[in-house]
Amino acid sequence: MARTEDVPQTRIRDWIATERRELAAVLLGLPEERWDEATLCAGWRVREVVAHMTMQYRYSTPHWLFELAKSGFRMNRMLDERARHDAGVVPYGALAALLRDNAEHPWKPPGGGYEGALTHDVVHGLDFTVPLGIDRRVAEAPLRVVLTGLAGAKGLKWFGVDLDGVALRADDMEWSFGSGAPMTGSAQDMVMVLTGRLLPPGRLSGEPAARYTAAASPSTA
Repeated sequence: MARTEDVPQTRIRDWIATERRELAAVLLGLPEERWDEATLCAGWRVREVVAHMTMQYRYSTPHWLFELAKSGFRMNRMLDERARHDAGVVPYGALAALLRDNAEHPWKPPGGGYEGALTHDVVHGLDFTVPLGIDRRVAEAPLRVVLTGLAGAKGLKWFGVDLDGVALRADDMEWSFGSGAPMTGSAQDMVMVLTGRLLPPGRLSGEPAARYTAAASPSTA
């Protein structure tokens, strides 16, 4: 099996373009009311997630730096503020179209390369498809690149997820990480665990699963 560093950058860019086009197709077919549903990205609805995903296509570098300065150079605060603001002023259909029309945009997160751009789109795509019950599968090859990055020293430090004593095991492809009590789920679910998301009940199995699972919503019946 090829190492992540051996994967050609052109192939990773192709995967990025595919991810954006497929997610845009999902979003363009999503009824407007579903854009107000909660996602796995805490505090953000679908609107905020997609506003965040398309920020780099709408903001010039000077505008981006201006907003960062306004937030006191607190990156996470700036990203949250702009996602909330833009979600309220940019029509939902325009947000979806931006993702589609910029499928081949060369944006890369600072210090993250195209692997980081791929991870950004895969993670945020899962942020809304998983809780909305949309059965979309990321192909194994790009998913493996994402998992390799997230389970590396840089990814673990960035997200800071407590994995002490937990052995992650994908049940739909050959991938594992860590040691300790086994916890299994799909490879896509492992991506979300590594990025600190709490998954819906029933997606993970094993003794540690409760640590990475959201509380069930109260019945409205």
